[in-house]
Amino acid sequence: MSASTHAAAMGAPAELDRCPIMGTYGPPSVMFVRGEGSWLFDRDDRQYLDLLSGLAVTSLGHAHPEVAEAICEQSQRLLHVSNLFGTEHNAPVAMTLDRLLGGGGQVFFANSGAEANECAIKLARRFGGGPAGRFAVVSAYGSFHGRTLATLHATGQPAKHEAFQPLPEGFHHVEFGDLDALRSAITPSVAAVLLEAVQGEGGVVPATDEYLRDVRELCTERGVLMIVDEVQTGLGRCGSWFAHQHAGVQPDVVTMAKALGNGVPIGACWARADVASAFRPGDHATTFGGQPLATAAARKVLEIMEREGVPARATAAGARFTDALGALDHVVGVRGRGLLLAVELDVPAPDVAALLLESGVVVNAVTPTALRLAPSLLITDDEIDEGVRAIDAALAQVAATSGGAS
Repeated sequence: MSASTHAAAMGAPAELDRCPIMGTYGPPSVMFVRGEGSWLFDRDDRQYLDLLSGLAVTSLGHAHPEVAEAICEQSQRLLHVSNLFGTEHNAPVAMTLDRLLGGGGQVFFANSGAEANECAIKLARRFGGGPAGRFAVVSAYGSFHGRTLATLHATGQPAKHEAFQPLPEGFHHVEFGDLDALRSAITPSVAAVLLEAVQGEGGVVPATDEYLRDVRELCTERGVLMIVDEVQTGLGRCGSWFAHQHAGVQPDVVTMAKALGNGVPIGACWARADVASAFRPGDHATTFGGQPLATAAARKVLEIMEREGVPARATAAGARFTDALGALDHVVGVRGRGLLLAVELDVPAPDVAALLLESGVVVNAVTPTALRLAPSLLITDDEIDEGVRAIDAALAQVAATSGGAS
């Protein structure tokens, strides 16, 4: 694609000799200008059923009126004073998150999931005694924890590492779900185990409840922290407030972001109080973390989520999706929890995702053979049924042109 075409696709004047946006993403095929609930609208006012929610972010749907009102009101009152001073929404949001996680912890506010995980990694090193004590982190192949240098190395996808070597030391990877491999990897230098309850970017691969319980027992036995990355899975999406709660385990540290602000950038790292106390003033900070606009949004999001009972909604909607999709031709299987699903296909998933976008449905190909669905937790039954019909039609069309199994 030429520079001028790329510029136009990103909304810049086509006559520019280069796009003003760095090419860290490919050029968009659609430019969206507004949204409402489960629907997006492009600059030609064509509507699209959004079954991806900005990668599990807009869990209450686009432009939720109560969240929009809270953001608008806060923007007219106070946007920023720095964390040298208190602001009114921080404590209520932190207290709600602590309650949803079982209590007994403290929260650090960040701006993203990667930053929440960076906080967790630093906290583990501080708690473990640093370079003279425990400092290493063990994570799983197939995981995704962020794109800062530390969280990139924690991410168990070696192909993403190569361009940025040398990466920070102190990270090791084992096969996801292999308890013996994890047991062998916990050497005296290890401070923490970092896992996702469902590997989202790795293809929507859930950990078994038994595995998570065994990991909790192993971490306790070895005296290392159990950190669970709930950036994509947290806050109702997987049918419980946090996906690890299906296993009945209590991690030492939990990270979250995405759904917390329903589109306003905010992340959080929760840790049980004795672990959190390892941080001292000056050990960790961020200029914008927990600023009033973001926490006002998060406070309203959490209020609505609790009122609407989103974990139960995700369970019911996920079951409806799973049953309907599993009955379609060219669907090999459906995996995931709640409303974080992967639809495994016998035809190329990228072709299906592209055709769906053309027909007005937003999904993504999380692997070459699987579509990822992460719609609004408030999606209606009619919208689910419409999405399934569109996927059925796209599968048939791709199969007819690609020679997929019938």
